[in-house]
Formats: sequence, structure tokens, C-alpha cells
Amino acid sequence: MFIGIDWGGTKMEVVALDEAGALRARERVPTPTSYDACLDAVRSLVRSAEAASGASGSVGIGIPGSPNPRTGLVRNSNAVILNGRPLGQDLEALLGRPVRIANDANCLAVSEAVDGAGAGAETVFGIIIGTGHGGGLAIGRKVHAGFQGVAAEVGHYPLPWMRPEEYPGHTCWCGKTGCLEKYACGTGVELDYRLTTGRERLARDIISDMRGGDAVARGVYERFTDRLARSLALLTNVVDPDVFVLGGGMSNVDEIYDDLPGLVAQYIFGDSFETPIRKAVHGDSSGVRGAAWLWKE
Repeated sequence: MFIGIDWGGTKMEVVALDEAGALRARERVPTPTSYDACLDAVRSLVRSAEAASGASGSVGIGIPGSPNPRTGLVRNSNAVILNGRPLGQDLEALLGRPVRIANDANCLAVSEAVDGAGAGAETVFGIIIGTGHGGGLAIGRKVHAGFQGVAAEVGHYPLPWMRPEEYPGHTCWCGKTGCLEKYACGTGVELDYRLTTGRERLARDIISDMRGGDAVARGVYERFTDRLARSLALLTNVVDPDVFVLGGGMSNVDEIYDDLPGLVAQYIFGDSFETPIRKAVHGDSSGVRGAAWLWKE
């Protein structure tokens, strides 16, 4: 049995998958507010999944942020109670078994590489475009975290090919300016709309307005897709994956799959852009399934 846990800011989800990927157990609970309570919640979820599936299993966990491969301490997490914590060590002591931990976007990439939109591809670049902008890379159906453990952290490189009106960029929660996360995600769409109109509006409503013919919403959407396309072009120039797989709330905007290829082609260093850009097959479950597949050989 492969047990995966998605440790989110507001909810924790566990699944148990068999060797074929069939779902044997699933449960969601609200994420506790303290670190120790979160550890207890993980233990309870693992026990519950094993009871429901009738078998013990390996445990993989997807988190916002990532463990430092040298110290084991979590860093770069917007779930701030994780930062500076030896999460892997604490969970292994609590569960009495090895635990594998990866960034949630890396879990998306692994999930879709094993049996999703990137199945059969050697190199899968997964991108979560939801509240933030996260990247993950799977090579040979395994997480490629890199020497420092920060490979594919594309949300915190600068928006590529900034236009004069975009420079120097918005200040990001990480302390730097111009990070892609401030532009190419649902929050970025809402920020652009607010700066353009002076009004607050949710990303889903902005997209609805765009579909209804609203010119301002259309402009916000076009800037969003152009900014995302610039990042995909840069990633193609550097990584050149076999497929891009998109997850998160903004991945459900179907128009982007028609619009992005032509936009990326304008920026890529090459004579064409033919890399598939696909929606995650497993949707919101990709992260938790990928956490389970961290142990799949």
C-alpha cells in the first residue's frame, strides 16, 4: 500500500493507493494550527488509511516548501509553522518508519508522470497556478529536487522579459521584487484587476466577466496568459520538458490551452514550440497521489 498525505494550509488529505493506483482509502481533515497538533493529525490519518485499506504502507508527504537536503529542516513554506522544523525526523519517530517528503508541486509532477497527463513521458514539468505559482519537476517518474533541493522553484524567479510598465515588479512575500508568483496565478489576476480598476474581484469572477465580453477582464486575462507564456518559454529554453502539466484553480480556465502555445512560440529560442501543455488528469488529487507515489519504484 502507498499512503500519501497532502499537507495544505487549510486541509490535510490522505489517500491509500494499491500497486495499480486504485484508491483504497481517502480522508480529509482541517489543518491544525500548531506544529505538534499537525504531527498528531498525520499519525491519525495514516492509522485511519491503514485501517480502511486493511494494509500498512509506505508514507509520502507533500508540503508547501521543501526540506533542506543537508539539514533536513523545512524552508520556504508559506505554512510558516513548518519553517525551521525537522519534519522528516519528527514524523519518522512518530510513525516508526521512513517517510519521504517533497514539495507539493513536485508531487503534482510525479503524480501526473506516473499515471496522469504525463504518463509515458521522461521529463514532466508540473506547475500549480492557484493562490500562488509553484513548479515541480519529475524525471523518470521521480522527483528531481536538485543539489540544493530547490529545483523548479519557478514562482520565485523574476517575471521573464519584463515590460517597462512591469518593472521593477511587485514585492513578494519572500522579500524580493518581481517574482512570477505575483503575476501568473489566481492572486496575480486579482491583483492586476485591482490595480487596473481599483476594485476587488475574485479570479473566477474575472474569468466569467472575460467570457461575457468585459474588456477590462479580457485585458487582465491576456496579461496573465502572456506572463505565463513567458515563463513556459524560459523553462523550455532551460529544461525543454516532454510535457507541461498544469494544476491549481487557474488550470481549469480551458481557454489557456488554446492560447498559450502561440504565445510561448513568440518567446522561445527556437523555430517552433510543440511541447504539449495539458491539464492535470487527477486535478486536486494530483498532489496527494504524487505524495503516495514518492515510494513507487
